[in-house]
Amino acid sequence: MGATMGRSMRRWVVAGLVALGLPATRTAHAQSIEPRSYSNAPVGMNFLIAGFTSSTGGLASDGSLSLADPHLKTTSAVIAYARAFGWAGMSGKFDVVLPYSHLSGSALHEGSVIERQATGLSDAAIRLSLNFYGAPALSLPEFKSYEQDLIVGASVQVSAPSGQYDDSRIVNIGTHRWYLKPELGLSKAVGPWILEAATGVTVYSTNTDFFNGNRRSQDPLFSVRGHAIYTFDSGIWASIDATYFAGGRTTLNSKLAADLQQNSRAGATLAYPVDARNAIKLYASKGLSARTGNSYVLVGAAWQYRWGGGPAAPRSGAPN
Repeated sequence: MGATMGRSMRRWVVAGLVALGLPATRTAHAQSIEPRSYSNAPVGMNFLIAGFTSSTGGLASDGSLSLADPHLKTTSAVIAYARAFGWAGMSGKFDVVLPYSHLSGSALHEGSVIERQATGLSDAAIRLSLNFYGAPALSLPEFKSYEQDLIVGASVQVSAPSGQYDDSRIVNIGTHRWYLKPELGLSKAVGPWILEAATGVTVYSTNTDFFNGNRRSQDPLFSVRGHAIYTFDSGIWASIDATYFAGGRTTLNSKLAADLQQNSRAGATLAYPVDARNAIKLYASKGLSARTGNSYVLVGAAWQYRWGGGPAAPRSGAPN
């Protein structure tokens, strides 16, 4: 009976950590390495997340800007909200992310030194994810007996041009454009391990007011990422994370730039449950290779508070 209770408690604690896979403290959407994006959580559970990140080196917020010899530092405070829901018997999550950032430093752009210091809102983002297979919509009591095997899911993330932007500057906190990122993901449990893989594409709108009124567009950026996650009996989990992304060549006033991206990053994540409602996550990542010189080092921390959890969703019908 003790072993059964231990397994039940472990599932309960891990359930309180699943939303830590949010991009709440990731500053670059295409380059993000977020484990546990495709996982299950009890229907009706809510998550409030507050985080902090610091990046040094290249520009994390807009990796399409080709900068030489970058000495840039970005610090961001982020608040996010997520809710687990059920639809047609499948589980899903909705999240919204609101970041506030400070940027300072210098870099070379086309042979000229540029310096920048700015503080303000970064671009907000929302995401909707749905697990098609292996993660049914469950109530809180039902979830305690849930055992993950293979999960197949998909998500779509949208970012709005809500961040601070100055068209007289090349480097900005906001990007002054929309992006849409659909993604397909797999998550497979093997004993205490979870192996995840996801692939997606980020599509951008045109920035019609780039640096003194120029028109700048960007090709789609394709990405693939993988995670090896180990869950301890206490509910603590740790992961090794990696991503590769390619494409994203830009065009300035009909002139195609030589800035095709072929970049990779690696990192690690540690999530620790403080109690049944609170959890902390620490993570770091580093660019391994960057064809366009936009590599950076990123470290961050997030705190999560969890509450709620209602009845299971019906097998057909609208989201809760």
